[in-house]
Amino acid sequence: MPDRLAPIAARNPIRRRAQPGYDTLLPTYRQARPGRIAAALDRAQRRPSGGWFVIGHSAEVGLSRSRTRTLAGREIVLWRAADGSLRAGPGACPHLGALLDNCPVLDGTLRCRWHGLALGDDGYGDWSPYPARDDGALLWVRLPPPAGVDPAADPPTELPIVPDRPPLEESVTAVITRRGLCEPVDIVANRLDPWHGAWFHPYAFSHLAVDNAASSDDRLVADVTFRLGRRYGVPARAEFVCPDPRTIVMRIIGGEGIGSVVETHATLITAPGVEPAVTVLTELTVAYSERRGFGVVRRFGPLFRPAMRRVAGRLWVDDLAYAERRYRLRRRGNFPG
Repeated sequence: MPDRLAPIAARNPIRRRAQPGYDTLLPTYRQARPGRIAAALDRAQRRPSGGWFVIGHSAEVGLSRSRTRTLAGREIVLWRAADGSLRAGPGACPHLGALLDNCPVLDGTLRCRWHGLALGDDGYGDWSPYPARDDGALLWVRLPPPAGVDPAADPPTELPIVPDRPPLEESVTAVITRRGLCEPVDIVANRLDPWHGAWFHPYAFSHLAVDNAASSDDRLVADVTFRLGRRYGVPARAEFVCPDPRTIVMRIIGGEGIGSVVETHATLITAPGVEPAVTVLTELTVAYSERRGFGVVRRFGPLFRPAMRRVAGRLWVDDLAYAERRYRLRRRGNFPG
């Protein structure tokens, strides 16, 4: 390579790095110890959540109509106040029980479509709103603990525990949602096993190695190449952390896109203890770079989002299948480890 081109090549994050075949890929089962994954999962499950759950993404709720979702067996209605802030409450109208979905919202007040009852911050009888928040990308609702659960076990917090992110206005974001027959713990467990990436997702990851010296009980650090086809890839260094029991975050800490995050949130929609359990996975990707050229990428964000969603969706076709299998094995009492 001519000397004058060397600086340009050094700035290029793409490397010629062929995707290994299965015949040359080193096994990772010794590193992916069941006890290690189970211990990390147990620590994650004991972290506080403040009572907050991800219930959707920001674009799902507009100013003029309400939307309903199911969370832990409860119907939840979502709408926006006049200033655009998120509101939430029980999904059944306190008058005659009508579902409060797709109701008109007038000046920030929800109007039941059945008889026009006005519902807002002041509530109505036993109907009271829930704390809710839009963090700019995802929607959160705080619910009281189920009957029989000690509130002191997970004290409510004023705000949800939102992971650190790069500035959203300087990033390209994409959100996918998927539904699986499993519990949130099965989805979190899947992400606490980065060792499976090179074997189970060879089209997306290669050259993956967990750095045990840099990792800790509550943080996994791995070097990985994100695939751009069979010949090229982008090497990066990533960490995996669980800020609450239902969330795992992958953050780029070295290489291209430092600061970029992938947040995986798992929300149980069936009532606790009901089988089979149904969980909604909401995954937010926040792509960020300090490279000058990234401004061009950001301006064309709407063109990149479908590709980002396709990549994340393909990964979760595989990973949800495993999470569902993990759930079935646990129910039978014969899950390994």
